[in-house]
Amino acid sequence: MKTKDGLIKAILKEIELNRHYLKNKIIDSVYIGGGTPSLLSAMEIDRILNKINKYFIYNKNIEITLEANPDDVNNKYLLELKSAGINRFSMGVQSFHNNELILLNRSHDSYKAVQSLTLIKEAGFENTNIDLIFGIPGSSLDDWKKNLDIFLKTDIPHLSCYNLTIEPKTILAYRIKTGKLDTVNDDLSAQMFSYTHKLLTKNNFEHYEISNYAIAGKHALHNTNYWLREPYLGLGPSAHSFNGNSRQWNIANNRKYIESINNNKIPKTIEILTPQDKYNEYIMTGMRTMWGVNIIKIRDLGDNFFRHFNTNIPLFIKDGMIIRNNNEYVLSEKGLLYADRISSELFY
Repeated sequence: MKTKDGLIKAILKEIELNRHYLKNKIIDSVYIGGGTPSLLSAMEIDRILNKINKYFIYNKNIEITLEANPDDVNNKYLLELKSAGINRFSMGVQSFHNNELILLNRSHDSYKAVQSLTLIKEAGFENTNIDLIFGIPGSSLDDWKKNLDIFLKTDIPHLSCYNLTIEPKTILAYRIKTGKLDTVNDDLSAQMFSYTHKLLTKNNFEHYEISNYAIAGKHALHNTNYWLREPYLGLGPSAHSFNGNSRQWNIANNRKYIESINNNKIPKTIEILTPQDKYNEYIMTGMRTMWGVNIIKIRDLGDNFFRHFNTNIPLFIKDGMIIRNNNEYVLSEKGLLYADRISSELFY
């Protein structure tokens, strides 16, 4: 508890120290995530949001998201969070199958996952995202189809779905290494990805970023700003920030972070972006979205990048990987499966 109190006080102080970072930019979104932010009380969240509002200008329709797990929410907490200003949730459901949740070491079960989404809707929250993971060892295409069927029945307007990444030095990695679990092969993962695209677009979801689907008007403003390379400010240990010309990230260690902030110094590392960095990042993020990349913006980044892009893009158009819409170049449904490779080949 002492560490938690110290961390909150340090974040409040960092808000003040960073008050000029965004240069009077109107704030469209606040995202409270990383770790388990729903362990914060509504009163603690209220303190943080009030401090942000003191030093930054809020858009009147600001999106304020809390990342939470299904077993963190109850009626009382939800109403308190609503009063504090939270108007959007991102729920770490991961799966609606109990065997998969056990494998992922999640503390909730499928019943609690569905129940939490019902409670959120009953509390009046209309803008919610859930995370689902495909490619879980031992899972089949039918298992994934059932996950998506349950998602559609919840009537939640936003889905983030990710292919499972096996982190080294985890129990899951050990079980795969020792032959106790089989990984899902790339072909099956591709089938899961393609099925998701077809099913959700058929049900009026926009596939607006490779891993994200939303009903029109329910795109996540916060994440969209990342992909469109809008400036943002991160607060707390490990937090990343971007202002268009540089990136910076705070130290991960909680104790060192608190000590430094208490001495009026933000413990950050800064990376100044070169023109090449800016071009490559624009390609990487833009090609992930339904908006793609704009040739005029590429030309503005430099003639060398403009020539490089124009030299390499025709092959992907010929192969049906990329579609040109006037000045925009976007991935086709086929190209979505090879997004990382296409981007890397367009890098300068």
